[in-house]
Amino acid sequence: MMIEDFCDEQKQETSNMDGNDSSLNPIFDLLYAAGYIHAATPDTPPSHKIAAGISWCIAALNAPTIDDENTEAIEEALRLVGCPHSLRSSDVRDLHTEAIFPVIQWLTQRVSSTQEDRGSDSKVCHSEHTVGEGEHAPHQLEELEQAEISMKTLSGILDELNHRKMNVVKQLDYLRGRINKEGADSGVQKLIYLMTSLKELERQENHFQSNRDSKHSELQAEITVLERKVASGCDSKSPSDGLQYSISDLLERLDLKKKQLAARLRDIVTLRRQIDDLPCQSEIVQYEHRLSELYAQIQGKHQQTRKYYASHNALLEIKELMLKETSLLNSIISQFQEAFSSTDGRVKLVRSMEGIVKGSQQKLEKVRLGFQEEEKILNALKDKYAAVAGEQKRCYSLMKDFQVECAKNERFQC
Repeated sequence: MMIEDFCDEQKQETSNMDGNDSSLNPIFDLLYAAGYIHAATPDTPPSHKIAAGISWCIAALNAPTIDDENTEAIEEALRLVGCPHSLRSSDVRDLHTEAIFPVIQWLTQRVSSTQEDRGSDSKVCHSEHTVGEGEHAPHQLEELEQAEISMKTLSGILDELNHRKMNVVKQLDYLRGRINKEGADSGVQKLIYLMTSLKELERQENHFQSNRDSKHSELQAEITVLERKVASGCDSKSPSDGLQYSISDLLERLDLKKKQLAARLRDIVTLRRQIDDLPCQSEIVQYEHRLSELYAQIQGKHQQTRKYYASHNALLEIKELMLKETSLLNSIISQFQEAFSSTDGRVKLVRSMEGIVKGSQQKLEKVRLGFQEEEKILNALKDKYAAVAGEQKRCYSLMKDFQVECAKNERFQC
């Protein structure tokens, strides 16, 4: 991803170079106004025109000739002529107008001022120039040759830089293709992660070293203080005072430790009591057996109590029926003589007897229905008992078969 971003930046810079022609017009105007007529040539690339214009301005200022092998010729030449603005060869190649314009402006101003100085000198010393006209022409030819050499040097430098740029772009495209082809993107991400981890570890190491140094200084200061105390204690005239102070300090520390030990023992005793309150496994088993026995005993008592209550209710019902029967017989005996003495009495007696018989039949029917319900419950319990007994027999048979198979397995293993 980092290589792709770099390639995109390079392509963006190349596109920006093509779009800066409009912003270069003020630069070309300054060069043309200063006397460099090739600045108006439309066929020459902008970077070549700017390089040639800089070379012409430097030559016009009588600067030393630029070496062809020096890749930093522009910076060196500008430094020699005393230019206050910095300009790099990459700025000329990439057409950075913000860096080029102040340099061109300063050079053209210097060229104009130099030309004006030369013009004033020629007016004052016209005779000398007339006499030395034969010598001045070779000097101008030498300046033109130096300018041409500077232009060629800068053009060669620009060509070399452009060639390097193309090679770098090709190499980046090749690397990006290899990464996409071989699937090395994960490796690059892993490398980035490892580099980040390395920086983090270095930061932690520096932090640890700083903490170590501070701790070391603190311990060293404490050692120094203790040494001073020991030295002062040895040199003092009353060592018994220091000894007494040490003993009292030790006693206070001993009391403090005893208090801490007592508090710790109290906590231990409390924990032991809590542990003792919890039953162990054997006690839990005993509790379980005892609870099961109590449950069985309670079930037996419950069934026995229900049986007693049922018997009691049945006896109460029998008693009630017997009392009713006794009262009925007593009423019949007491009213029988009076009822048979008259016809109406006999009719009333018969009707009362019919009502008694009817009530007895209803009571008998009710008891019969209850008996049938009890029989149904009894039959259901018998069926359930038979099913449980069959299941128990089946479990016994399965257990017996399992024991037989276990015995066979043990014999086979032996």
